[in-house]
Amino acid sequence: MSIPPPPGPQGPQGLHGQGPYPAPQQQPYPGAWGYPPTGNPYGPYGAYPARPPVSGLAIAAFVLGVLCFVPAVGLVLGLVALAQIRKRGERGKGFAVAGSVLSSVGLALWAVSLATGGAADFWDGFRDAARGEGTAYGLEKGQCFTTPSGSLQGVTYDVDEVSCEEEHDGEVFATFELPGGSFPGDAEITRSADDQCYALQDAYAMDRWALPADVDVYYLTPTSESWRTGDREITCLFGNTDERATLTGSLRNDGAGLDPDQHTYLLAEGYLNRAMDEVPDAEAVEDDFAGYRVWAGQVSEALRGEVTMLDRHDWPADADRPVAELVEDLEAAQKEWALAAKAPDVDAYYEHYGKGYDLVVADTTVTARKALGLATTPPEYGRGGDGGGGDSGLEV
Repeated sequence: MSIPPPPGPQGPQGLHGQGPYPAPQQQPYPGAWGYPPTGNPYGPYGAYPARPPVSGLAIAAFVLGVLCFVPAVGLVLGLVALAQIRKRGERGKGFAVAGSVLSSVGLALWAVSLATGGAADFWDGFRDAARGEGTAYGLEKGQCFTTPSGSLQGVTYDVDEVSCEEEHDGEVFATFELPGGSFPGDAEITRSADDQCYALQDAYAMDRWALPADVDVYYLTPTSESWRTGDREITCLFGNTDERATLTGSLRNDGAGLDPDQHTYLLAEGYLNRAMDEVPDAEAVEDDFAGYRVWAGQVSEALRGEVTMLDRHDWPADADRPVAELVEDLEAAQKEWALAAKAPDVDAYYEHYGKGYDLVVADTTVTARKALGLATTPPEYGRGGDGGGGDSGLEV
């Protein structure tokens, strides 16, 4: 069965055609509806000419215009896109026009902001956010700050940096990075912070005797959430042991503010300070006799190092005799601590420990310090109670 051609202009009946249906007077124009373009072998359902592409510059101009971030660039791209569209026959004129208009508005707003100072405020805020300023992540060594709650316990993100001469909650004395990998857990992070921060405090505040009695070491540590964003930093800081109290004035006391004699003395005393920090967690010797014997050996070696450094230094005339008398007491203390490390039982340990401790805190230390112009109020050796334990820090 034959199928007649689509309707179209027809000539007189039977003028050119054969059979019952007349032939069309002329062929439709190429590409007319229902007919393939000239030379198209695929019939009425074949491929059609591809539509011209959308200008990439036009899209970019529109996006920049909407964001209003760099309006000058958006305007230039919009104008270039319009010229290329006319030349190449591309699509996207609406994007180019809209991008140019929006960018023009953005330029006008930027001009107003520059005139009123708004742009400067914007860039200051942008820079501070990029650096982490105003957050716990942006704290650096030597800075003092307050927290919204006024506490150095719990979780915080926002902090306000203030002058150390003003009242503040904490003063940063060191920072360090934890190794990468999966989150090690709160207990392991706290252990690392406890060990490292106490070891680093002397580099910032060399004279332990100059620290107020109500000051202890705290730290800011990552949480499991901040760890996932790349946070690996632990921030070590000084804070008041009374959660309701604050600090005033910087506690910084490093080599820059000391004369050579003071600096040498504090370096020597640092041996003893670090050894005293290693006191076992058990409150009674009988609860960890082996641990306390090991600690006594560490104190004995520390005293040996302190005596050696003090002996080698050429002290000024007014401090020579006081330091020499101190060395005599420290040598006697070193022997007692060594005996405590070898004590056969708890009673013997207590005997040698008591004698050694009394010699360490004897008046000769105060006399030598006074001659060198250093603080003369003895600290409490050890870690200062709960302030230096597992709860001594903020998570960020």
